[in-house]
Amino acid sequence: MSIKFGTDGWRAVIGEDFTFDNVRLVAQAIAEYVKTQGGKRVSVGYDTRFLGSKFAEAVACVMAANGIKVLLSDGPTSTPALSLSIKQNKLIGGVMVTASHNPPQYSGIKYKADYAGPAEPEIIAKIEGFLGKTEIKNTDAEGAEKTGQIKKADLNGPHLKFLKSYLDVEVLKKAKFNILADVMYGAGLNPGFNGTAPEPIERNLKELIASVKKEKCDIGLATDGDVDRIGAISPDGEFITSSQIISLLIVHFVEDKKWKGAIAKTISGSFLIDEIAKAFKLKLHETPVGFKYICKLMQTDDILIGGEESGGIGFKNYVPERDGTLAGLLIVEMMAQRGQSIKEILKDIEKRFGKFCSDRLDIEFPNEKKPALFEGLKNNPPKEMLGSKIVDIKTWDGVKYICADKSWLLFRASGTEPILRIYAEADSKPKLNKILEFGRGIALKNGPSPSRGGQLGKQEGRGG
Repeated sequence: MSIKFGTDGWRAVIGEDFTFDNVRLVAQAIAEYVKTQGGKRVSVGYDTRFLGSKFAEAVACVMAANGIKVLLSDGPTSTPALSLSIKQNKLIGGVMVTASHNPPQYSGIKYKADYAGPAEPEIIAKIEGFLGKTEIKNTDAEGAEKTGQIKKADLNGPHLKFLKSYLDVEVLKKAKFNILADVMYGAGLNPGFNGTAPEPIERNLKELIASVKKEKCDIGLATDGDVDRIGAISPDGEFITSSQIISLLIVHFVEDKKWKGAIAKTISGSFLIDEIAKAFKLKLHETPVGFKYICKLMQTDDILIGGEESGGIGFKNYVPERDGTLAGLLIVEMMAQRGQSIKEILKDIEKRFGKFCSDRLDIEFPNEKKPALFEGLKNNPPKEMLGSKIVDIKTWDGVKYICADKSWLLFRASGTEPILRIYAEADSKPKLNKILEFGRGIALKNGPSPSRGGQLGKQEGRGG
């Protein structure tokens, strides 16, 4: 098989392509890269996917055989905890065995660099260049532990300690909110994720939505399989989008914490973020989709908050990494410090900065037809959408049509699946739905028949 790292690591179906032989092959390539950097210590973690601990052990054994010492998590852990361990222990990097939000039959490997964040494309290219080029070295775990090459370590404790130092714990203690947390069967619970892809988006959170309403909770919070993404539900069961979360946390950082810095968002992020950045006179960066691009900015600029529409958000005075737990706690901190409900906060933000409704539609789309589709989108764009003139077209990550009324439509291809992602934003939910269907119509004219190009589901839901 051809092992290829996507936007955030290598992912494959367990037992099909994600095998112990291939995991060791990837681990050897990572070890070769680590050695070129003069590295002698890495951390290795894993979530609760099937055989996660054994795959992590296999990675650790290859590293140890290559003369690289390993801090191996003593139990399931989160990606943010792994990344923080790199910074706190001054390691050269880290390997996380996880497929993040992918369905339960998948597993994967993420490499985190010495700066404690997602590996940049240049690093991934170097690792890929080492694949299959050298003989795989291996050793047994028991022997490596005896010699000290592998050391079991608690990665969760230091992470929790850091979170407590970052937040106003006393304010949180006094708040007495009724909060419902959904870890989506991730790190610590169920390798099958109850049959659901552990991605905290609206269509996967029906149980949480129902429970929040039934239990009269102040807020519901959800994290993905490796806890680096956040989703939220208001007391009336409304899904709070990632763009809304990023927006309200910018306001929280500037007005409540009195912090300043630049803002980073991906091309699929809401115009609401632009409006808030403009109002606070904050520099705004726009990147391709993928937190690795935001991570790079966090190393070179003073980034206050950087986030993507899929729920991954990073923060100032931390590592350049997403953290779903921290994001959720910061929302609660904002509610506590302001003495407001989440609905009151969101209503105030809409009143001050405008209403933006955004969503994402995923449809099945053959990989072999994607090049022709995108060539047509670039060379033969529509002149308007729903009566509003298209005033700008961005083609540096997918194809994005931007209208005079600030509504927009973005087409992006999944790098790992035969799926086309269609993003859109408008000033009302009905208009948003019409734009999404407009985009779906364009896609189906250039791809599969309606019977084969089925809708897989929406991403964000209401708001934006």
